[in-house]
Amino acid sequence: MLISEAFKDQEIFVTGGTGFVGKALIEKLLRSCPTLGKIYVLVRPKKGVPIDTRVETLLNSKLCDRLRSEQPQTLAKVVPIAGDVMELGLGISEADLQRLRNVTIVYHSAASVRFDDPLREAILMNTRGTHELIKLALHWKKLKAFVHVSTTYSNPTELEVEERLYPPYADWRTTIKLAENYDAETLNIYSLKYGNFQPNTYTFTKSLAEHVANDYKDKLPIYIFRPSIVISSLEDPVPGWADNFNGPTGMLVACGTGILRSQNCDPYIVADFVPVDVVVRGLIISAYRYLIKAPVKSDKSIDVINCATANISPITMGMVIDIGKRYIRQNPFEKTLWLPGGSITLCPVLHFVRFITMHIMMAIVVDTLLRLSNEKPFLLKLQRRIFAAFQALQVFAITEWHFQNDKFRALHDIVPPKEIAVFGFMQNSNINYVEFFQNGIRGAKEFLLNESPISSSGARLRIKIFYVLDYLCRAVVYGFLLRLIYRFVMRTFIS
Repeated sequence: MLISEAFKDQEIFVTGGTGFVGKALIEKLLRSCPTLGKIYVLVRPKKGVPIDTRVETLLNSKLCDRLRSEQPQTLAKVVPIAGDVMELGLGISEADLQRLRNVTIVYHSAASVRFDDPLREAILMNTRGTHELIKLALHWKKLKAFVHVSTTYSNPTELEVEERLYPPYADWRTTIKLAENYDAETLNIYSLKYGNFQPNTYTFTKSLAEHVANDYKDKLPIYIFRPSIVISSLEDPVPGWADNFNGPTGMLVACGTGILRSQNCDPYIVADFVPVDVVVRGLIISAYRYLIKAPVKSDKSIDVINCATANISPITMGMVIDIGKRYIRQNPFEKTLWLPGGSITLCPVLHFVRFITMHIMMAIVVDTLLRLSNEKPFLLKLQRRIFAAFQALQVFAITEWHFQNDKFRALHDIVPPKEIAVFGFMQNSNINYVEFFQNGIRGAKEFLLNESPISSSGARLRIKIFYVLDYLCRAVVYGFLLRLIYRFVMRTFIS
């Protein structure tokens, strides 16, 4: 049976549908499985913005240009459901629960991906939210597949990560009770010790959520799908699509605008990046397995799939920076503060010196000039935010993990030959990273910065001017340092 046929008339419930992976999943399902029944999307109400408006904004975005062109009739199949993953029962009304009673597939991708979230908030979102959804799913008698989207970094103490469940860092039921009965300030005091000194609350609470799913494996057709670092699209729906500055996209944009000049990172570690459309195809194929053949109950642990590609198409962090710098100078951003550049180093002292001289001092100068011209200063505040963000990510910048992915690779083998181009992913295993990050930069310009994907003549002229100014500044600084060294030598050894 073809994948598109297997999804015919299926009613799908998606959490995290307004997030990066969720958006791409909805677009792909509608475009490539046009005969599906409904896609119910959990949407958190925002003050002054109806949930219908939020979904319409998604369906009218550039992401869905191809969908609106090829399968416009499927747009009506998206049904928003008001709710909040942090609420008991997900905050879904009784009327909406009745609409969900025929759901056959669940994609649970809602999560707080901020690494610096308070422990209480992360527990309620990532761990209790999973439990609340599972409790609802127990009443959906037609359910055929429950896909719990986790992360390959849910067990960061393991550098060789297999496709299996690892022992828990804490009891998930006790952890939820703590979050329900104690305030955020109290929990933050014990956060590191209670979390077994995990690098952040995200990985800790996502790990606990995996054990929530495992405890219900005998009652639901549930499995765990772990993507690694999700980045811009390889080809679907268009090359280079992204909707956030996370991962290498944000780093390249910061370097390209002249804001980021130094980062404390190991340039030789192989980073595990996976394009968002590869993740989406994996999510669809893995659910397809359960649609064509119901899982057999056993005493084994829950099924786990590591959606990782570093051992398929590896790239180091140093290579990412080199490719980015070279291409950004050919196709610069419209708004730049200085010559695109930046470098990474393992030496914390060298990084600190660079940070003070190239980040803080530059920010002070720029903000001072803005004040003198009656403009609002912003760069120093932005540099603080960048510093805090990279501090939260520090362990991931200097550590290399290896993720086993045999089950993920095997997903490609069950794709019908007629649908390899639509749903397969191993045919693109040898990624041309130069072309990929060129598309990623164009995508960042178009989808994130609302610029033309091709630079204007004015932007190219500014880069040439910045080249000259950069060399002049370097000459002045190096000349000053050489003069100091010369005077020191003369006074010390000759006088």
